[in-house]
Amino acid sequence: MKVLVIYCHPSNNSFTYEVKNEFIRGLHDGNHEYTLLDLYALDFKETFSESEYLREAFHNEKIDILDDVKKFQQLINQNDALVFIYPIFWGEAPSKLVGWFQRVWTYGFAYGNNASMKQLDKVLMLVTMGGDLNEPIRQAEVEAMKVIMFENRIGNRSKEKEMVVFDRMSRDYVNRSNNFNNNLKRAYCLGKNF
Repeated sequence: MKVLVIYCHPSNNSFTYEVKNEFIRGLHDGNHEYTLLDLYALDFKETFSESEYLREAFHNEKIDILDDVKKFQQLINQNDALVFIYPIFWGEAPSKLVGWFQRVWTYGFAYGNNASMKQLDKVLMLVTMGGDLNEPIRQAEVEAMKVIMFENRIGNRSKEKEMVVFDRMSRDYVNRSNNFNNNLKRAYCLGKNF
C-alpha cells in the first residue's frame, strides 16, 4: 500500500515528532512505500486567498488552483492511504492542518459532481494530546474531532477511517516517561502493520 503521511507540528522537540519518527520507522520496517510531507518544514501557507475563496464559494473551476495545492492533490491520487500526525491544540488540529484541508479539498477535486479525488483505502489519524482521555472534556474533544475529521473532511473519500489518540503526554504528567515509551511502541506497530 502506498501511504502519504502528512505531519503537522511546529517543533522537533515534541512527543508528536517522536510519534512521527516511530510510525515512519514502522512503515519502513514493514516494507510499505510512503511519502512524508511536513507542513511546517514545507512552510505551507494555510490561509485562503481571495481567489481561492471565489473559486470555492462560486464553484468556479475557471479560477486556477495554485501550484502547491495541485501538488498535494496529485500526491493524494498517487497513494492508497493518508496518515495525519498532529497534536491537539485547544481542542483542534493545528491551524496549518485546518488550512490544508480548506485549501486542498477544492471543488472539482474533493467535492462536486465530477470530483477527481480517488477513494482511498484508508485514512489514519495519529493524534497526540496532553490531557487524559478518562476526563469527560477530553472524550468530548476527541468525539467532536472525529465528527469534523471523519464525517465532514474525509466523508466517503476513504473506505476505512481510524483515529488513534496518544493521551497523557503533557510534560508535567506523573507517568509521562512510561506512557512515552508505550505510545512510541504503539506508533511503530501501527506503521509496521499498516
